[in-house]
This record gives sequence, structure tokens and C-alpha cells, in this order.
Amino acid sequence: MRIGGPAMADPEESLRRRKAGNAGSEPGSPPGRGPGRDPTGCNARLRAGTFWLTRIVLLRALAFVYFVAFLVAFHQNKQLIGDRGLLPCRTYLKSVQQYFRGPVGWDTVSYAPTVLWLLDWSHMDSNLDALALLGLGVSSFILLTGCANMVLMATLWVLYMSLVSVGQIWYSFGWESQLLETGFLGIFLCPLWSLSRLPTGTPPSQIVLWGFRWLIFRIMLGAGLIKIRGDRCWRDLTCMDFHYETQPVPNPVAYFLHQSPWWVHRFETLSNHFLELVVPFFLFLGRRMCTLHGALQILFQVVLVISGNLSFLNWLTMVPSVACFDDATLGFLFPSGPGCLKGRVLKLQEEAARGLRPPPRYGCMVRRAVHVALGVLVAWLSVPVVVNLLSPTQVMNTSFNPLRIVNTYGAFGSITKERTEVILQGTASLNASTPDAVWEDYEFKCKPGDPGRRPCLISPYHHRLDWLMWFAAFQTYEHHEWILHLAGKLLANDATALSLLALNPFENRAPPRWVRGEHYRYKFSRPGGRHATTGKWWVRRRLGPYFPAVSLPDLKDYFQSREWPYPELP
Repeated sequence: MRIGGPAMADPEESLRRRKAGNAGSEPGSPPGRGPGRDPTGCNARLRAGTFWLTRIVLLRALAFVYFVAFLVAFHQNKQLIGDRGLLPCRTYLKSVQQYFRGPVGWDTVSYAPTVLWLLDWSHMDSNLDALALLGLGVSSFILLTGCANMVLMATLWVLYMSLVSVGQIWYSFGWESQLLETGFLGIFLCPLWSLSRLPTGTPPSQIVLWGFRWLIFRIMLGAGLIKIRGDRCWRDLTCMDFHYETQPVPNPVAYFLHQSPWWVHRFETLSNHFLELVVPFFLFLGRRMCTLHGALQILFQVVLVISGNLSFLNWLTMVPSVACFDDATLGFLFPSGPGCLKGRVLKLQEEAARGLRPPPRYGCMVRRAVHVALGVLVAWLSVPVVVNLLSPTQVMNTSFNPLRIVNTYGAFGSITKERTEVILQGTASLNASTPDAVWEDYEFKCKPGDPGRRPCLISPYHHRLDWLMWFAAFQTYEHHEWILHLAGKLLANDATALSLLALNPFENRAPPRWVRGEHYRYKFSRPGGRHATTGKWWVRRRLGPYFPAVSLPDLKDYFQSREWPYPELP
């Protein structure tokens, strides 16, 4: 027996230790179990530095955005790029094929990477629906279960890439590339095959997590720099005087925020600069500052969601911010109970602290090599992106590679000071030029039209046509030939195209003989003013014609020259 060993301990000392150990115990509780302790570990506080729960939250958030994106595609693709869409993707793919002068090869596929090259084009509507429905199914599974693997995440990425590559102007928004870059990183966050929410053999990679942090850093800093280098109103702090009224699709909250005092708008602009130009650097200042960065950026995006209909952009921007939080921070999101995830994560943390991890297997070594290769790839592709960030001629929302793995971002580098809208009108009059011709307005789903209609609230959903109508108002109709295609479809009361609109004044009637575009200037009405008291949210004034009155025969040659299907009268 060893002298001084446990058997030789002083009995009084031993008794004092037992009393100290039980001092915090509740009456009737077994010795050694303190208040709030759970034999499963579910009520114990998780340790910092692991990201098991972070992965679940991040994958679910990404799956939600994918779900919305594929839902928008399913509802609108046939009308926009389908067989009889406004810009048919079959015609686009044929033009790409003709440009490269030959069968589909590497150059063709790299220019427009889409699985549609492998499918039959005779029923393009069915192809587009199949891609969207498959994406909806996979994203729903991940959203509901929190389980994903590389195969499922790669499937989502390929499906959405296939749609973006043929979406043309309808898919030209910056958040399409942002979703593809976020989704690409999401592939490597998962195990190859396992569908467990807690795949213990594949802990989240620090390289991938830093990939997400690098993404949110570039998104926010790019947005801040493009503002400082762009419109002067960002430098003199007056941009928010106009933003709520002139943003693409205002919501009801924007109406009231627009009426805020001038000093509130100055504070909003300064806060925007702080969040986009200063806060991103918190990522590199340790765990607490990184957590603060994530919280501030998510709060910022929530404010933007409340104040405008910016599609799923703000929801998507929250996703990489989740990578700023570890399990200790996100534990409150998960329930406690027998066999809970938090208890299992705590057990993994304790095993790692005691050095009980099993030796790495061959698969783990391969996985680490893949993650290192991913880090090298992202670093290499980031070179032109960083050069662009540092350039005084910075461009935003641009991809330097066909797969859109690393991109440049930015938003609202310039702010329009006046809101103009294109209003489409139809008439049944035989002569469009007579003063007594009665012109009736078409109403879109969300963009301003009838001054008395309340602004919509649709985020994260995205009405693509409404957004393009906002852009079209900045230029002439010659820059947006699809708008005459839309006019032709209205002249035929085309049900497919009309499903994109909220009101067809010729519903259950003969189609109009003429359709025209009128240019209007819109302003929010003043609360309590003459227009607001009559129920009008907007005050509008006609600026002039946007495009002249056209009839269906007038457009026949125009349609044929572009290989668009000629609308058929009902």
C-alpha cells in the first residue's frame, strides 16, 4: 500500500469533501447531482468552439432559401422562359449553340452550365417544372429534418445553376449568384452519404465555416464600398430621404418610414455605413467579436426585411452569418429532454476534451484533403474579387467564373431620386388615337399601379416581372424588348402571361384591340393630406408615352424575327 494514497486519507478530510460536494444538492436529490443537472447532459451548458448545432441551423436556413427560390421558379418559369414564355429558354439555348458553331461541347456547357443540354427540348415547360419540383422536394426534406449530405446539397446546387444559366434577364439579380456561392459551400459542410443530424464521424470543417465568414465579409464590405464610391447621397447622408419611396417594390412599412424626420434618415445612413464598412472586420477579432458581428448582421437584415420587399436577398444574407455562432451560442434554439441533441453534443465535447476521439480513418483524411483543396480554390478565385474590392472602379454583382463559386456583391450603389413606373393599358376602341378611347389599366402583383392600392408585403417571395418593370422604367422599351412580347400576349388575353398579373381589365371579355405603355411619376401621399384621406397611398403624374399603342398585327413581324410564338386569339 502506497503511503499517502487514497486509503491513508484523513477520515475528517474525507468527510469535509463529501459535505462540500453535497452542499449545493437539492433536498432528496442523490449525492453529487447539483441543481439543474440532468443525467443526459441536456441542461448543461455547452462549451464554446464546436459547431455541430451550427451546421444544423445553417443547413436549415439555406434549405429555406432554396425552397423559396424553387417555389418562385415553379410558379413563374413557364411564363418567363417556358415554351411560350416572354424570353423562351429554348431560343436562348439555340442561340448559344449557334454562337459556338457546332455540337454541344465544353465551351457551350461552360458558357451556360445547365442539365437542360441533356434533356428533350420539345416540352421545355415540363423540364422546367421537373427541375423546380425536384428542388422543392429536396429542400423541403432538409428544412424539415435538418439532415443533409453532399449528394443532396450538390443536387440543389446543380438544379438551381441549371435554372440561373438559362434564366437570362429574369435571373440576372445578384442574389442568384449569392445563392449559388452559398449553396456551393453548403455541399462541403455535410458528410458524403450520412443523413444524420449529428454525423459524429464528420465534424464541421473550420475551412468551410471560414468560407461562409469570408462570404459575408465580402457581401457587406462590397455593399459598403460601392455606396461610398457611388452615389454622392451616400456621402452626404441623404440617400435614405429617397430610398423607401424609390426602392424596387416598397411595402406598407416603407410608406411610414419615408415620413420619418430628416435626422432619422441621417442616422439610418450612418448606421448602414457602420454595419457595412466597420462591422465586417469584427470577424477577425476573436470569438466574442465574431459572435457580435453575426448578431448585428442578422439584426440588420431583419430591419431590411421589415422595410422593403427585396426578394429573398436579406434572408439569404443571414445564412453565412450563422457561421459566426458556435454551439454554446446557438444551444438555446434546441430543446432539452432525454436523448436531446444538446446532450449528445456535450458528450462529444467531453470526449474530445479527454482525448477520447478515435484515430482518423482513411475517409476522414480524404475529407480533410478535399477541404484544403476547397480552401485553396476559394482563395485562388478570390484574387480578382479582392482586386475588384480595392479598385476605385469597383463593379458589383459580377461573376469571374462560369460556375459562380466566388463573386462580387453590392447593392444600391446609386439611389434614384424620383420613382417612375410603366403602366400598361388596353382599349377595345377601334381607333386608339381618338380622344374618346377608354384606356383601362393592367395591375401587376406587387409593383405600384393603382394609387389607392396598398403596397404589398411579400418578402421573401419574388415577383420577377414586377422587378424588371421597375428597371424598364429607367430606360426606353427598345432596351427591354420583352415588354412588347408581353404587350402581344395581353392583346391575345394569353392566360399564361396574365397569371403574372393581379388584374386583367378584359377578363371574361374580348381581348383589347390596342395596348400601350404610359410613363408616370409616383410619390408617396402625405399622411393626413388630401390624397391620403381619400385612401390613396400614391400620388401619380403622367410624364408621357412609354411605347405607342400597338395591335396584334403590328407585332407579327417583330415576333417572327425573334422566333417567338405568335399569340393565338381565343
